[in-house]
Amino acid sequence: MSQSLNHPITQSPNHAIIQRLIPHRYPFLLVDRVTEFVPGQRIAGIKNFSLNDEMSQGYFPAAPAVPLNVVLEAVTQLGAILVLAGPEMAGKVAVVLQIPSAKSLKPVRPGDSLRLEARVVKLKETFGELYGSAFRDGECVGEGQMRFAIADAEQVTGDRFRGAGKSTLV
Repeated sequence: MSQSLNHPITQSPNHAIIQRLIPHRYPFLLVDRVTEFVPGQRIAGIKNFSLNDEMSQGYFPAAPAVPLNVVLEAVTQLGAILVLAGPEMAGKVAVVLQIPSAKSLKPVRPGDSLRLEARVVKLKETFGELYGSAFRDGECVGEGQMRFAIADAEQVTGDRFRGAGKSTLV
């Protein structure tokens, strides 16, 4: 546990580090903070959902809710941070290939703060698999398995995203 809490990525605020590792930006950057990090194994973080989030505006307007796919995207982004944090991953991006299983267990509403967790199931040079969960007040609200490819950022985006190639965390 001490290894995870002393890692630079867990130091608050850590948006600059997050944005060096993954290409997502507001409004689609869905990881607010990384709280735990064990390189190559597991990661935990926080996502706070607000009524001001655009995704909350049109999804059941009478009773706003956060769609499961948005919760899973937040967990997947957290997993990408875990996978891409090593110096050997500089200039790489993780691209979702498949979500073979996903469960929505409880509704997520604007105002909820979720603890996100992801752990590596399998990781190779160009492919990986994660299992992730989202918790509200200690209760699991959604979980899923994600498979992804690891590719050169330039090949995927056509341009290097801001900060790519600067992974010097581990």
